[in-house]
Amino acid sequence: MGYWLFKEEPDHYSFEDLERDGSAVWEGVRNALARQNLRKVKRGERILYYHTGKEKAVVGEMKALSDSMPDPKDADPKAVVVKVQAVRRWPRPVTLKRIKADPELADWDLVRLSRLSVVPISEAQWRRVHELSQEQDS
Repeated sequence: MGYWLFKEEPDHYSFEDLERDGSAVWEGVRNALARQNLRKVKRGERILYYHTGKEKAVVGEMKALSDSMPDPKDADPKAVVVKVQAVRRWPRPVTLKRIKADPELADWDLVRLSRLSVVPISEAQWRRVHELSQEQDS
């Protein structure tokens, strides 16, 4: 099973919007490496929802309801989408500042390739970020 982090500007489509809608099609990824990552997403895989902009924090969890597939609304043959569903809001957001300060997460693409909107995450990194969401100081 794969683990992922998807980024979105909360003013565009927030985790709250996803919770309200229940599910959504994750679309609009333009960066070539982010698209390569999105193509690897499989149904049932777990995804962290990261708010960009002023927040810069992991705020919740979702899951892939579909494998990646061609975007039927985009003429670009390289465009792909994934249907996702909200799973739960995390007890406390885990800020990018907190993530960068954690030695266990220093080599994560979220830290190294900060502009990438679809980022793989190892199971160990997932567990660590989840632990941070449970701490009072995150």
